[in-house]
Amino acid sequence: MKASGCPDNGENREAGENPARSRHCDEALDYCGSRISSLSQETCQDALQFRTLRGKAFRPHGPPAYIPVPTIACFFLRKQEVAGTFLLSHHVKTQLIVRALILSCVLISVLSCAQRQGPSELKTQAREVVDEAGRKVALPAKIERVVSLAPNLTEIVYAVGAGDSLVGNTTFCNYPPQAKDVAKVGDTLQPSIERILALRPQLVLVSTASQLEAFTSQLNEQQIAVYITDPRDLEGVFRSIVNVGDLLNEPVGAAELVKQLRARTDAVERAVAGRPTVSVFFQLSGQPLYTAGKTSFVTNLIERAGGRSVTADVNEAWPRLSDEAALASRPEAIIMLSGAMGATANAQVANALRNSPAVKNGRVYLIDAELLTRPGPRLVDGLEQIARALHPEAFK
Repeated sequence: MKASGCPDNGENREAGENPARSRHCDEALDYCGSRISSLSQETCQDALQFRTLRGKAFRPHGPPAYIPVPTIACFFLRKQEVAGTFLLSHHVKTQLIVRALILSCVLISVLSCAQRQGPSELKTQAREVVDEAGRKVALPAKIERVVSLAPNLTEIVYAVGAGDSLVGNTTFCNYPPQAKDVAKVGDTLQPSIERILALRPQLVLVSTASQLEAFTSQLNEQQIAVYITDPRDLEGVFRSIVNVGDLLNEPVGAAELVKQLRARTDAVERAVAGRPTVSVFFQLSGQPLYTAGKTSFVTNLIERAGGRSVTADVNEAWPRLSDEAALASRPEAIIMLSGAMGATANAQVANALRNSPAVKNGRVYLIDAELLTRPGPRLVDGLEQIARALHPEAFK
């Protein structure tokens, strides 16, 4: 019996009633030998139909649809029952294997890149800076939770535009007004380490003027970054503002603030330039008698305002002065602190200064304590008030 659709050997292969028998029909007969005779008409027809259907089904995505007839014929001789299932599953499995290999390559590539990029990514997530005390401090790339342990630092944080990052400050932090609503961690000299830890800060800002070194060590032991500021003059305050702005990702706001403060400072210095220098005693407190020494930013303010501190040579920031030294200083003007901080300590001029030229000539001036004791943006306000007190004629 001949396979269905295959002409006899003698029939016209090019044209005629019967279509040309292809080379594959002969190959099927030669390949399968006598067993081809056992194929029924229906079986051979099924084989040819399956080949055609397979080509249509898989042509868009799979390999070429052409499959030699001998392969189909002999395959159906052996596995007629599972022929379609085997071919379909073989094709699906092939696609799955290819996809699995592609996915594996992608995963290996991603993991390889991650391993290569890991160290550099860690570097971008952390940075190292040197604070104003010369300490190296490791910080996260972006700081979103800050605790301030000094009023001047709280003011700087708000002034540079980073107030939203402030999660804790001290009971002395009362400016700007919104600082009063921030969680309190104690006072400036004795903050609570437990309260600080509970706030989970990424950074604690510390002022050397009010903080203890031992407390800073405790924070370091808890792996909380501590940045120390140490401004000793107005220029140092400007530097602190820039540094805090950089730490809190607000460099533009900090730079603009410093620009404005410098302009106001320059205006004061121009106004008092060439005028007689006035000797000044700064009374931090009357009893006991404390004043501003050589390394105090107040001494620098007095100088910029057209004055000269009579205690500028005392080699401390805030020295306690004897009555004898105060009596011998004979200042032309005395500056005292007013407001909540200065009310108790400066109720009156110190006894040793009551016979000074300043008292006799009525040149005792009260200036808001917050403007002269907080090395922050409002220190320039204090500078302007000192200059107006010492040289009122320069601002008419």
